[in-house]
Amino acid sequence: MLDAEGNIYGTTYSGGEYNEGVVFQVKPNPDGTWTESVLHSFTFGADGGEPSGGLIFDAASNLYGTTQYGGAYGEGVAFRLKPNPDGTWTEKVLHAFTCADGAVPDAGLIFDAAGSLYGTTYFGGTYGWGVVFKLAPTSSGWSERVLHSFLGYGRRPSGPVIFDRAGNLYGTTSEGSTNYGLVFEITP
Repeated sequence: MLDAEGNIYGTTYSGGEYNEGVVFQVKPNPDGTWTESVLHSFTFGADGGEPSGGLIFDAASNLYGTTQYGGAYGEGVAFRLKPNPDGTWTEKVLHAFTCADGAVPDAGLIFDAAGSLYGTTYFGGTYGWGVVFKLAPTSSGWSERVLHSFLGYGRRPSGPVIFDRAGNLYGTTSEGSTNYGLVFEITP
């Protein structure tokens, strides 16, 4: 992820203070070198652990992403990192996955025009084969809704979803009816 100033943002699956992954920023210096800063070091506790998907910004320069594991139920989290005036960042867990509503979110998130987030989990859901989910902002936090629970024909979604102009969601699974995966569409 690149911001307007040319800074690069990303995640590492491991490493950091607790060896559970980090969110980092790399800034270009005037002399052509780069300086890395760790914005958040995951603990594998309530804050999550082992991030692997991409990051996205909102209009207020907050970063959003997922971790595969950790959280209140050990099944991963969706999180927000908010920049503070002193240059530090504060993490907030938007949703801790429970397995019933998805587990192991290993892909990035996307926003819709209303500010809701969409993503996939590799496992969990009604049948255990992963889900497509929506996180909607509410007055008291964020509310998660499973849009689709995969059932064998297509299973284990392995990448982010995208929207078309009509508001349909598209994505891929790593396994399908012939174990080679498929492309799916979810209509509103």
